[in-house]
Amino acid sequence: MDWLEAVGSLREEGRPGVLATVVSVRGHAPREAGAKMVVAQDATWDSVGGGNLEAEVIDRARAMVAEGAGLPETLAFALNEHVANRHGRQCCGGEVQVLLEPLNVDPVVAIFGLGHVGYELARILSRLRVRLHLVDSRAAQLDPLRLADVTAGPAAVVVHHAPAPETVLRALPAGAHVYVMTHDHAEDFLLCDAALHQGDLDVGLIGSAAKWARFRRRLLAEGHDDVDSIRCPVGLPGIAGKAPAAIAVSIAAELLEALDRSAGRTRPGTSRAATEAADAGSFKE
Repeated sequence: MDWLEAVGSLREEGRPGVLATVVSVRGHAPREAGAKMVVAQDATWDSVGGGNLEAEVIDRARAMVAEGAGLPETLAFALNEHVANRHGRQCCGGEVQVLLEPLNVDPVVAIFGLGHVGYELARILSRLRVRLHLVDSRAAQLDPLRLADVTAGPAAVVVHHAPAPETVLRALPAGAHVYVMTHDHAEDFLLCDAALHQGDLDVGLIGSAAKWARFRRRLLAEGHDDVDSIRCPVGLPGIAGKAPAAIAVSIAAELLEALDRSAGRTRPGTSRAATEAADAGSFKE
């Protein structure tokens, strides 16, 4: 496959990589400006010129993947007999600059329950670069016509009609952001129990403080000692509206703050106290 197909394939598989582009050339060089290649930890596609130049690009790109780098970098190469490194010399005589752009894995978000709030949350998140799993035990909630506005966005949407939704939860990757908001409190409890057994998911449960108090007691009785890793109520504090769209906006904003923190980004004017308050959530059923 070519570099463009490789970018799509890595995104589809949820694998990180780096897009390398020759951005400028002076004098003689193996490839022209605009030449591209994609580098993953175990493969490459296309070429930026071979030899020492390409070997250096691959080395740095794979280091960026290992580091989880989020920002692009530029490498400069003088291609003459006086410049050597562990990959040898390249004597074309020109100078080349190569831009390395991380192709980071899109965050994985799973919504269990496509009722009023779940649907509105899916609509919002479908406009972001995420891998969005939509899970419901009721086939009607996942009708393609109902979800047409969701599947039209840039998110990679995967729809699961799952009479046993915990099977989908167990297949999610570590670090996935899970929102439990089904039509059935028994189903909600089952998913919370399964998530705690898995132990590597970020879980938010929709509901009131009273609902969480009941769930918490039952989960403790089941032997879980990490029940407070589940956030309930969920969403940003201070948003009092109970309309499904308002609740969905609150939850989506909380998720964006979490994604910013995990990527090492901060918003101007966001205090530590505000960030900690956001973690607590505020949805009232």
